[in-house]
Amino acid sequence: MASAPDAASGRSHSVEVEEKFDVDSDTPLPDWLAIPGVFAVGDPEERDLDAQYLDTAELALGRAGYALRRRTGGHDAGWHVKGPVVGGGRVELGWPLGDDDAVPDAIREELAAVTDAAFEPLARIRNARTAYALLSPSGSVVAEFVDDRVRATDEREGSVREWREWEVELGPAGPETDEERKAFFTAVEAAVLAAGARPASSASKLARALGLASRR
Repeated sequence: MASAPDAASGRSHSVEVEEKFDVDSDTPLPDWLAIPGVFAVGDPEERDLDAQYLDTAELALGRAGYALRRRTGGHDAGWHVKGPVVGGGRVELGWPLGDDDAVPDAIREELAAVTDAAFEPLARIRNARTAYALLSPSGSVVAEFVDDRVRATDEREGSVREWREWEVELGPAGPETDEERKAFFTAVEAAVLAAGARPASSASKLARALGLASRR
């Protein structure tokens, strides 16, 4: 969902409600017009994303359900802290990139209750993303569908993994009640499985980059 920036701190706040799916390199795109509330599909938008994920030597953030990244490219380039999944959604906080790649003090303060240990590189994830807005009859964004081709490096051991995945994330005009969201994502799953997709083998790109294939 859309971020809500704080003018005083520069921090943004959003809640991700999304589903992920694994696909082969040649899987065709789904038919989104069969999804309830989707009237049209926007033009494809290419995004070149490059994210550096960090954690402590003991993986304190990951063990607590958090993720910290610095990402360039796309409309939300910056520092991001993702919290644990709660009620089917995940809070994401964001800060501007700044002049260097040092972790901002504001983020250290935000994560102080989780850890005060030093952060070090954990993984680098490069993503060639094609994004599509799924639009309501009025032209509002019901959801965003992204087709991701990912190359990830585990910075701890140097191993490289590549894959393709799809994500569908609710937008500002998306369903609001739990029942409506359940119906929406049930229809999404039917559409993507019909196109040849599979349920995601990992909970996140970071987990997959680190070789963790089981969903949380």
